[in-house]
Order: sequence, then C-alpha cells, then structure tokens
Amino acid sequence: MKNFLIIMTLVAVVSDYLLHPFYPQFFEARFGITDPEYVGYYFAAICFMVMIAFPFWAYVSKRIPELNILVYTQFFAGILALYCYWTTSYINFWIISLVMILFKGSYLLVYPYILKIITKEEHPTTIGLLSVVVHLGGILGAVIGGLTVDLIDVSYIFLIMAFGDFIQMGMSAYLLRSDKYDTSIHRETKSIEQTDKKMIPKGFILKIGITTLLLYASGFITRPFFSTYWEYIATYDSKLISGSVYAIPGFVALLVLWWDIKRKGTKTSGITIPLCIGIIGLLAQGILVPAVVILGRIIYGWAVFRAIVRFDVLLFESSTPDTYAIDYSKVHFFQNLGVLISSFLVGVLVDQYGLEIPFTVAWIGFAATLGLYVLLFKRIFKKVMLKTT
Repeated sequence: MKNFLIIMTLVAVVSDYLLHPFYPQFFEARFGITDPEYVGYYFAAICFMVMIAFPFWAYVSKRIPELNILVYTQFFAGILALYCYWTTSYINFWIISLVMILFKGSYLLVYPYILKIITKEEHPTTIGLLSVVVHLGGILGAVIGGLTVDLIDVSYIFLIMAFGDFIQMGMSAYLLRSDKYDTSIHRETKSIEQTDKKMIPKGFILKIGITTLLLYASGFITRPFFSTYWEYIATYDSKLISGSVYAIPGFVALLVLWWDIKRKGTKTSGITIPLCIGIIGLLAQGILVPAVVILGRIIYGWAVFRAIVRFDVLLFESSTPDTYAIDYSKVHFFQNLGVLISSFLVGVLVDQYGLEIPFTVAWIGFAATLGLYVLLFKRIFKKVMLKTT
C-alpha cells in the first residue's frame, strides 16, 4: 500500500506544480496583468490557503479517515479546476482558485499517513523518497506545464489539474474498496511520551517550525520569477527549457535519493554543510550567466534536498504515529508562513530592484537559517561536530 500511496502523492504534486513556474505568463495571457506585485500577492494568497487547509484537514482526520476525506476533497478540487479553466473574470478566478487550493491541500494528509503504516526504521529512507517525489512532481509539473504553454495554451493547465484531482479521487476510492489493502491499520510503536520524553528538547516542534520557516522563505523567494529571470539572461525563449531549468533541483534530488538508498538511508546529522553549500548555489544563480546559473541550480538542488529531508526526519523522530498529522501540520504551517512572507516580498523586490534580487535575499536567508539552527539545536550541532573531529 505504501507504494500505491507514493504514486498517488506524485500525481497530486504534479497537478499542484503545473502552473507554478508560469503564473506571470498566465496572468498576462488570461487577464492582461503584467505587474509583478499582483503575481506576488496571488502566491501569498495561495500560501495562506495552504497554511489553513492542512491543519484543518489534519484536525478533521482525527474523526474521519484520511482516504475518506480525499475522495470528496479531490472531487471538489477537480470541479473547481474546471471552473478556473472556463472563467474570464479576474475576481472570480481569485475566489474559486483559492477555494480549490483549500480542497487540494488535503492531499498533504497522505505524507503522515504513509509514515503511520511503516516502521520507525523505514522513516529516513521513506522521507527521502517522499521528498524526491515532491521534486519529481515539480519536474514533471514544470515540463508538462511548459509544453502546454508552448504548444497549446496556458489555460489548458487547469484541465490537466482537474484530471489529476479526479485520478486521486479514484485511487483513494479504490484503496478503500479493495480487499487487497487494509486501510485501517498502522504500525504499533512505543510511545515517545513514555520512553524518550527526556530526550526530546523542550519546544522541539516550535524550534523546527521557526527554523524551517526561514529555510522555506529563503528557498521560495527565488521561484515565482525564475522562469522570467532565465528568459531574461538566456538567448532563446522556450517555456519548455525554462521549466526544465526551473526543475533542475528535482533531477538532482533523484540522484541524491539513489545515493542514499545505495548507502542505506540518510541520517539526521549534517544539516550545517547543506546550508553552507546552499548559500554557494544561490550566489551562483544570481550571476547573469546561463551556465553559472545551471551550475548553481545543481548545487542548490543537492543542498536544499539534504536540509529539508533531515529536518523532516528530526520532526518525525520527536513525534508519535497518533500525532504525526497534527505535528506535521504545525511545522507545515510555519513553513507556509515563510512562503507567504516571501510571496508578499518577491513582487515588490523584483519591481524595485530587478530579477536578480531574490537570489541575494535567498542566500542571506540561508545564512540566517544556519545561524538559527546552530543556536536552537546546540546539542545536535555539538554532537555532529564531535563526530567530525
């Protein structure tokens, strides 16, 4: 069942990421809006909806099984995606698309649900795999979105979104009705509250939330205008190539996962090195040379994958199966708050200082994340330093 759920997550992420690199082009083509601030505000609104959606569905999942929720939420998300394809009203699009995001956000329940049905020993590898699924979804979403923009029309992306939502609905219904899978079970593990309570630092979830807020804010601020930035510095104009360069970190994540599986998993140590290397990758992307930008994307892809996976492993090590969804939703709230802040800032920054400024803000944010990690996780940091000396 785990593999089936991972495939379902991939479908969800692809559907979710189709339009991410191309919102500036979409708003210009559909509504004639070219002001980058409006794009930033819309990204901020999306992030706000995700922030409230996941905790809401996590709370609902305490009373209604996750897969039952997904059957209905993905159906409504698909219907609303079809409306977004048809509407030509800017106001209606804002309202309907944000409600669609509210229903779409329920697919995030699959992540903690998968971890409930496996053992603790499988967590590091599975978390790495799920992170790669997100990256791979970003790759496929960017490439499919780029092909759609180049060959058909940007509005058709919403038809593909709706198709993805209906697939998720069907897959959830199949799992519930199939005799092959028992969707009511999860692995029995010893309660951390009973066995390891003294080993968990006070306010651990809050510390991870605050640190990853800064990490996600720094990483996201480079996304909304990256395809526009690439088309500005490159000598050719192809949405497919723009989407492919945008998705380079996802390709890198696939290679890193293969290496981790070969070495039998990843560990929670070594967060400082990825953050330092991430700074180098972001600095390189701010240089107006296509080859250097591509190199920077590769370096950044390795670093951000390592950092995000290891923070997630830390999170689930401090949680229990019964609270996975709630704890993950709390941290996810902070992460999306970081994305929300970046969304508000990015349009204004690009409008005032140009397309290169997000990378400057991002590397400064990574440096601040590194400092905050060392400050809040002193015990883990010291343990890692002792191992390396």
